[in-house]
Amino acid sequence: MPVLDTTDKITPKSVLRYRPMGERVAPARKRSIVTTATLPVVPRASRAYYHADVSEDTEEWLRDETEEGISEGSKRYTSRPPVTGASAARPKRKVKRKIHPVLYLSSGMLAMLMLGTIGSAVFGWFNTTLDDLRFGRPRTFQTDAWVGHNEQNGTPSHFIAINLNRHIEIIELPGGDAAHAHIYVGPQLYAQDDDLVPVTLSFADVNGDHKPDMIATYQGTRAVFINTGDGYRPLSEAERPQVEQFLQHLGR
Repeated sequence: MPVLDTTDKITPKSVLRYRPMGERVAPARKRSIVTTATLPVVPRASRAYYHADVSEDTEEWLRDETEEGISEGSKRYTSRPPVTGASAARPKRKVKRKIHPVLYLSSGMLAMLMLGTIGSAVFGWFNTTLDDLRFGRPRTFQTDAWVGHNEQNGTPSHFIAINLNRHIEIIELPGGDAAHAHIYVGPQLYAQDDDLVPVTLSFADVNGDHKPDMIATYQGTRAVFINTGDGYRPLSEAERPQVEQFLQHLGR
């Protein structure tokens, strides 16, 4: 059996690279003690915190802190964190939305239109009710006047102006005598509510013959009837300019 001779040469490094297997003991100068104060609450996935010196109680604490940290981290994405400190005492500021001026203008115009419509309806109803109290239905006006027609007994003539179904008619009782009554047909009205138009009568000498003529007024319009001595006749076209000039001077 061959035997190697002893030599003073150093063994090659390739022979010493395989170290014997056994319990590994860290050198005293490089030993580090892991404490609970240096461990983070939430461990990183790439870092291992297990150490041989960490006790079972420490491991359980780490596991609880890890689960609590993960649950707290997930809450940040599901709910809003509570506001504390100076921000909690500060009141929330409400955001005021600006309204376009056109909206104010259109609202004002609409309100004015509604008020005008309602006011017109109320005004019309008031006037109609007032005319009902004064003239009744159909609209009727009565008056007495001295016109020189059969008034020898000292009784004035009685006149009745009536708007009957938009037809204006005037009835005269000379000297109060119904046996000698005269009926004068006036103009006809055509509007829908013209049957509620009242007609009033007045008397004045419009042509200068010293006889009181009859003036029927309705809706701001005047219809003149000339006194003939024993009755009345409608105004002719030749007499109209003179009569209109007199009415303007009279202020009617």
